[in-house]
Amino acid sequence: MELNPLARLAQFGQSVWCDDIGRDLLLAGRLRTLIQEDGVSGVTSNPTIFYRAITESTAYDEAIRTLASAGAGALEIMEALMADDIRYAADELYPVHVATASKDGWVSIEVSPALAYDTQGTVSEAIRLRAFVGRPNVMVKVPATAEGVGAVQDLAALGHSINVTLIFSLERYREVMESYLSGLETLRARREAGEDVPDLREVHGVASFFVSRIDTVVDRRLGELIAGRAAAGKGGAGLEALRGKAAVASAKQAYRLFRETFSGPRWEALREAGATLQRPLWASTSTKDPAYSDILYVQELIGPDTVTTMPLNTLDAFRDHGRPAETLTQGVQEAAAHLAALEAAGIAMAQIAAGLERDGVRAFAESFEALQAALEVKRQESA
Repeated sequence: MELNPLARLAQFGQSVWCDDIGRDLLLAGRLRTLIQEDGVSGVTSNPTIFYRAITESTAYDEAIRTLASAGAGALEIMEALMADDIRYAADELYPVHVATASKDGWVSIEVSPALAYDTQGTVSEAIRLRAFVGRPNVMVKVPATAEGVGAVQDLAALGHSINVTLIFSLERYREVMESYLSGLETLRARREAGEDVPDLREVHGVASFFVSRIDTVVDRRLGELIAGRAAAGKGGAGLEALRGKAAVASAKQAYRLFRETFSGPRWEALREAGATLQRPLWASTSTKDPAYSDILYVQELIGPDTVTTMPLNTLDAFRDHGRPAETLTQGVQEAAAHLAALEAAGIAMAQIAAGLERDGVRAFAESFEALQAALEVKRQESA
């Protein structure tokens, strides 16, 4: 039987994870089908995904009533519902986890967005969450704020596998990789000193670089510049040609940094001690602008030692008309030139990335709070 385009991505060294979770998806057997037929080998989640899953479905109502009648508060109910979904998905993916020697088969759950700017709070919550869920193939997601980057180093040094999320800039990505390597070096030193700590082979990680959101903001800025030039009677054809390319260009440069960082004497010393790669994960892969291909952020970022995580509609689209081929290593010099052209046009990418990071944390926090509020209403109705 010929593999479909999704399943064929593994032939190019890329893992496919599903960026969705929910009781409807799980109980209907959809995740199992994705695993068996499409080669999906992981699941990612976030507060917004859980907000939609829980508030738009009746599948949680019985569990909410049971928890409410037992005296659980809204926050306890929310955590219990999320943990149960994570456990279910982790159990479905455990055979993949074993078959790939822990490279894949991971399910990600995010720490509370309220801790995004609290290093020690994030470390403590990540440890608590993993213990609460109680599955070996669960990665805790930590946002790539400055404080989150510090938490990643501490958690790697303790032997925890982490999904670093909300990465938008090359500068922050460098910091994320550095935090992972430094944490592994600390863990290795502790182990060599005879401490009872995890082996480096037990530590896995991904660094989630968000793509489509970059184009959304850059294209808006370009539109403003083009409108300004038009008002001044100047042409904007050169700027128009820059639309829709910043995200892919940024990701290709990020991949170049990844290959540079995970090579050479420093990495080889860690690899020989058993360390595993912190693979780049392409997130926010759904196309926001209908003028662009609905598989743009998957098709252009296929390459070895990477993960692509897609929502269900993007998975369906790539299965239907994706063209598996190694594209990530193509046009790297052109990508660098494109980013330079944006800067020359007055598009400050570092500033855009900082804004996207703040907006991302805020959006997840709002979803977290909105879900808690909705569950409080349901809790009171069930009491």
